Amino acid sequence: MQPRNMSMSGAVDLSAVKAAAEAKQKAERARSQRAAQPGGQQAAAATRLVIDVDEAGFEQEVLQRSAEVPVVIDFWAEWCEPCKQLSPILERLAEAYAGRFVLAKIDVDQNQMLFQQFGVQGIPAVFAVIAGQALPLFQGAAPEPQVRQVLDQLIQAAEERFGIVGAPVDPEQAAAAGEEAAGPPQPPANPTLAAAHAALDGGDLAGAIQAYENVLADEPGNLEASIGLGQARLLKRVQEADPAKVRKAAADKPTDVAAQLAAADLDLVGGHVEDAFGRLVSLVQRTAGEDRDAARVRLLELFEVVGPDDPRVISSRAALSRALF
Repeated sequence: MQPRNMSMSGAVDLSAVKAAAEAKQKAERARSQRAAQPGGQQAAAATRLVIDVDEAGFEQEVLQRSAEVPVVIDFWAEWCEPCKQLSPILERLAEAYAGRFVLAKIDVDQNQMLFQQFGVQGIPAVFAVIAGQALPLFQGAAPEPQVRQVLDQLIQAAEERFGIVGAPVDPEQAAAAGEEAAGPPQPPANPTLAAAHAALDGGDLAGAIQAYENVLADEPGNLEASIGLGQARLLKRVQEADPAKVRKAAADKPTDVAAQLAAADLDLVGGHVEDAFGRLVSLVQRTAGEDRDAARVRLLELFEVVGPDDPRVISSRAALSRALF
């Protein structure tokens, strides 16, 4: 999915920290103190760039730290397949940006209060906190180039608005830390799968679809390829759609299968997962024959995009079974 909801104006003020002006002054004092210490900026190399945060440590690890460096929050869960795609990208970029931001990982199953406080609608969801202000960045898995673009905007805004530039880590030490975190060498990735990902990231949807299909021809159970194929097909379907026309057609023709399928695609791309699933389950209930089968197949395809372990998929599968039987 493409990043959504990037907005530097929709900040939610978190009252646990002081105003932005004071945060800026605090950041300037902290940078001066670090520069005066033996080793200067190299002392920042000890900063943890990826941290696990819970409710008890949120104020210190996120709110207080956000006065000195942008903190990017990754809301995730163990059962969330899209999270397993996005989290490694964010962790890799935290190392690559070498201290320009800190990544805070929050397990939503263990931290429901934070999940509710931020108004998270679905996961993965990515927020940032700068000088105590929470900013929604995007929801859903996204390719690395688009995540980089969002991070670059975030870092620029942090510097221009609050004077917060982070604490760049010594490149050699950051590289060593990255190698240590990576662990032992991994076996080479499937080159066809890698080519499929590259095509998807580059916007070559037809090429991505073909490459994912090639992977699945050899490995029918490859979950990563199945999810990628579903994403590529979905993006290709909505690529040239006029959202206003699609919405109007769906509203005017509630029994038109093609119109409802197109609207469900837009629902999902827009992050309205429950709406997309509910629309198609309802379509299955009120159709028969080929129309019902078309709605059922599209719903199963969207299940693959979101991930089989997502609770919204699980509940919608049950609703689909009730509609069919």
